Amino acid sequence: MSLVAADRAKTTPDDLAVTDGRLTLTWSELDPFINRAANALLGEGLGQPPRAAVFAHNSAECALAYLALLRAGVSGVPANFHLTADELAYILEDSGARLLFVGPETADIGVQAARAAGIDRVVGWRCAGVEGVTAWEDWLAAASDAPPPETMPPLPYMHYTSGTTGRPKGTETPPSMFPREADVTGLFRALRELVEAAAPGPALLVGPNYHTGPLGSIRQLAGGRPLVVLPRFDAEQILAAVEKHRVATMVMVPTHFQRLLALPDEVRGRYDVSSLQLVPHTGAACPVDVKRAMIAWWGPVFVDAYGATEAGTTNMITSEEWLLKPGSVGKPVPPLEMVVVAEDGTRLGANAVGQLYFRDPSGRGIVYHNDPEKTAAAHIEPGVFTLGEIGYVDDDGYVFITDRSSDMIVSGGVNIYPAEIEQVLITHPAVEDVAVIGVPNPDMGEEVKALVVLRPGVGVTPAELGSYARKRLARYKQPRSIDVVDTVGRNAMGKVNKRELRRPFWPSDRTIGG
Repeated sequence: MSLVAADRAKTTPDDLAVTDGRLTLTWSELDPFINRAANALLGEGLGQPPRAAVFAHNSAECALAYLALLRAGVSGVPANFHLTADELAYILEDSGARLLFVGPETADIGVQAARAAGIDRVVGWRCAGVEGVTAWEDWLAAASDAPPPETMPPLPYMHYTSGTTGRPKGTETPPSMFPREADVTGLFRALRELVEAAAPGPALLVGPNYHTGPLGSIRQLAGGRPLVVLPRFDAEQILAAVEKHRVATMVMVPTHFQRLLALPDEVRGRYDVSSLQLVPHTGAACPVDVKRAMIAWWGPVFVDAYGATEAGTTNMITSEEWLLKPGSVGKPVPPLEMVVVAEDGTRLGANAVGQLYFRDPSGRGIVYHNDPEKTAAAHIEPGVFTLGEIGYVDDDGYVFITDRSSDMIVSGGVNIYPAEIEQVLITHPAVEDVAVIGVPNPDMGEEVKALVVLRPGVGVTPAELGSYARKRLARYKQPRSIDVVDTVGRNAMGKVNKRELRRPFWPSDRTIGG
């Protein structure tokens, strides 16, 4: 059986396959292109398991690199394009990636990280003149456009989540998000069946492609759905792309909604968005008033997909359900089951608030690469895991999240863990103690605030500490504000009550969820 690009090249050769407004490929052009890229990957000798990382901004080429990884049976390692060279080098080493894809915006940092990690091959698009980068066009031209083998086992992505112990941890895309098939042919067949069973029409890639949600659009492309890539977020350009390409689906986060709603009425009314049929949103809690406004504008096309990188989607709720249960993240996605646990380990019934756990009947639960201790800590028994949330299940089985037991900060849909930031700030010679928390941000949901205790007799300004952090942390991790305080309330066991530290900055009726 032919793979999807080859099928589309025969049946609808001149139809759009992928575009970012600068580079456009039809299905007849995509088929030999992906053959070359997959053959080039297979010729690199990437080891076992074969892995290659992608460190690039959204572009058609970036989408094609991910598609080629699927076709070649190579595990992709999506790397946040905000990372510093040191941060990226750690991920390259830990994952075992042996090749790195970069774009023009990330080439210099990518080369530095690759050298530190011992990677010899860096392939980049539009990177003319960057030393250490093999030109994308040359890399492709050296490979055959003949169909590559189809017998390789498909390998899931290796994602990296921000680390609660200061280093990010790897986790494979869970089976619910990445079908575990015997060979590449089986994977592409399964992806085609998923696309054909869903609403027809192009997908729009809106969020950064290193996120699990937006990255799912690459698998939809592999299944035969045309893909329109938005190189950078622009609220009006989203509306223009939906109208121009008659977009049917896209994955978004609540920050996108807020920026769309901030557009003037005349701009919002200028574009036809009636082609939209399904808009999953994820990454952070969506304020109730924002969700209502989006439903009023676009109709009941939204699905809240709650979950995590390591678990996939654990709960879902449609617009119709949400209007009846505002604030809920929905019922668990089968075969997962909810388990609500009190602090003493007692299992709780309906409407009782406790730690939310999920039972995976397969027994897998969630797995962290090279970290059995963190894997074990997320479970209370085999297959029963938590994502660190507090909440309850109502009488109808709908889940409501009321707080977060972990210290994770979610800013614009991006997960940020305070420990990594704290470990940077504590190395400043003037800092005696530090605690990092999330505080409200009207646009991003949360932003990073550092509470710093200075050493006696040592003077340093928040601005100087901010400069120190900027040199050592990716931009999205940098504190937006730094307060000098007398204490962070560390107890005799060395623990800090982050919930109490957050309390003065949040409204008393704050809830997290939905």
